[in-house]
Amino acid sequence: MGHRQRRRRRPGGPAQITAKLTIPFVGEISGTWEPADAERSAAWELYLELVTRVSVEELDPDEGFLREALSSLYTFFNTTREILRRYGPDVAPPLAPGHVSFGVLAVTVLNRVLRPLLAQWHPRLSAYESQRPAGRDPVAYERDWEHAAALRREIAAVRETLVSLARTLQEVANVSDLIDLPAPRAPRSPGTSADRGTPPRRSEGS
Repeated sequence: MGHRQRRRRRPGGPAQITAKLTIPFVGEISGTWEPADAERSAAWELYLELVTRVSVEELDPDEGFLREALSSLYTFFNTTREILRRYGPDVAPPLAPGHVSFGVLAVTVLNRVLRPLLAQWHPRLSAYESQRPAGRDPVAYERDWEHAAALRREIAAVRETLVSLARTLQEVANVSDLIDLPAPRAPRSPGTSADRGTPPRRSEGS
């Protein structure tokens, strides 16, 4: 018997949600979102971009690389513009007051969140990197930068906005949580009691 062909999943999800994003050092944007099918599809694509980048991963003080984080945010900026261009006006329809769309949220994040961070910190970090002595470890050199802590704080603030955006996109796209994935279990060692099952009870005198 042949395999049954898997049906392609059609866009689906809530007819209406309340979207709210906090913009670092500015305020917040909120409104009712009544997504069309094109917006649901675009939401899934942008959600996938967010959850597979370091942009939604917490950057601990002694871990991570600032250059990698900025580069990831820069490419996310360009990818978001490509998604907006590909789906066109369907993701940015005219709206009544108090309503938002995929286009409104995406462009707000680009222009109010990512652009200020990249415009300020990309050239400053590049200027510092250009002075790195030959043979000096780039990670150690970056962590010695006097502005490293300030940049980490601003990246952390931007990350909160991007995580909030990702949660909103997840709800609209009607997909599972791909941010807080369960940690994989450690493999069992061969021959453990769990593998063998419960040993038989020994009889008296054996």
